[in-house]
Amino acid sequence: MKRRIVLVDDHELVRAGVRSALGDRVEVVGEAADVASAIVVIARERPEVVLLDVHLPGGNAPAVIQGLPDTPARFLALSVSDAAEDVIEVIRAGARGYVTKAISAEELLAAIERVAAGDAVFSPRLAGFVLDAFASQPLAAPDPQLDELTLREREVLRLLARGYAYKEIASRLSISIKTVESHASAVLRKLQLSNRRELSQWAAHRRLI
Repeated sequence: MKRRIVLVDDHELVRAGVRSALGDRVEVVGEAADVASAIVVIARERPEVVLLDVHLPGGNAPAVIQGLPDTPARFLALSVSDAAEDVIEVIRAGARGYVTKAISAEELLAAIERVAAGDAVFSPRLAGFVLDAFASQPLAAPDPQLDELTLREREVLRLLARGYAYKEIASRLSISIKTVESHASAVLRKLQLSNRRELSQWAAHRRLI
């Protein structure tokens, strides 16, 4: 099955080049050239993966990600920039990966597939930026809220934080989607969080994923 993707880049020629390079191996369901239109298109089309340029009119990549707190889409930054501050800012905002525009078509297709499956994707050099940035952060103090979660709720928490959809979690844990939804609601309530993006950030800060 073809992955449904949205292309976000302010240069039409870049978008055309990416479409041409990916060919018919993905389904491009939408395009956008700035932050505001990207949020509208992604919310409407609900793609699996968003290829997202870092610097955009009206803001930047984190503004797009943070403007869609409940989207099921996974974000893969595709940028000419390999600056450490750009990489770290986008990953902290919630992107699942970051690759540069020097990537080959086959490598980009593989990155899209991996991000859609819930993996994190970086080139070796960019991965080093991310590891260094998060390794330098002190571990959060033990949180008594975590102790309130049942073993099953902790399993659901980790999978939610990794970006898995309810259907995928249900399959992995051999439980119903309704049960996953119930556990997810309980986790958010007990941890006093509002949405999945906050949950991912909470779990990442505690190195639970």
